[in-house]
Amino acid sequence: MAIDIRKQLKKVLPHLVRAKDQNLNEADTCMCICEVFEQALGYNPLEHISREVQIRDGYADFGVKLDGVIQFLVEAKSAGSELKDSHIAQAERYASQANIRWVVLTNGVTWHLYHLSFEEGIRAERLFAVDLIGEDFDEAASQLGFLHRRSVQKGDLEELWNLKSALTPESIAKSLFLEDVLRKIRRDIRSREDILVSEEELGKAIHEMLSIEARERIGPFRIRRKRRVRDKETEVTAEQTSTGCANT
Repeated sequence: MAIDIRKQLKKVLPHLVRAKDQNLNEADTCMCICEVFEQALGYNPLEHISREVQIRDGYADFGVKLDGVIQFLVEAKSAGSELKDSHIAQAERYASQANIRWVVLTNGVTWHLYHLSFEEGIRAERLFAVDLIGEDFDEAASQLGFLHRRSVQKGDLEELWNLKSALTPESIAKSLFLEDVLRKIRRDIRSREDILVSEEELGKAIHEMLSIEARERIGPFRIRRKRRVRDKETEVTAEQTSTGCANT
């Protein structure tokens, strides 16, 4: 569970709003962002925050580290900027070179957190996007609390990512389109509607129920069937062993 940072965040929020209203440049906005990390997220600026982190041939705006190891990079934009996913392209490249899994993109008021994976190229997936002056401050503070030093140390951030991964369309589809699951739904429909549908018809109907975005992520519908492999040699050996034990 994330640390409750609402009280501390409210203290620095007026500075962030003022920065946005005055459209402070990127350098001055960075100072405000560092205040959030220090006052609300529990980091010591001298121990935990490194400005202009050099990674091979480039620099990230700053990195947040624990026990001397960078936990995530921060890409800062001027206070009046509208954040876009493309803004983390440079930080993505730096993170991949140093095997850093997290990138924060922020203008002080809006915060985006991305998880990076490097198994098949660089893939960045946004874990959350919050606006501190939006309609639901408590929810925004709750999400941002996962970046608190103690939450990161306890592994709360990784747990949040694991939960999100388990609930993606791809993950749910693996369970939903299992042969056994479709068979149970099929039996329920038959008992209620007194009509027998095939697993293929049912699966296609469920697939069509999903949003276009979900279907694009899942890909074409297919039933996941269990493997039914019978090892004849093993069966014979098992039978002979059983018989031998019985005769002993």
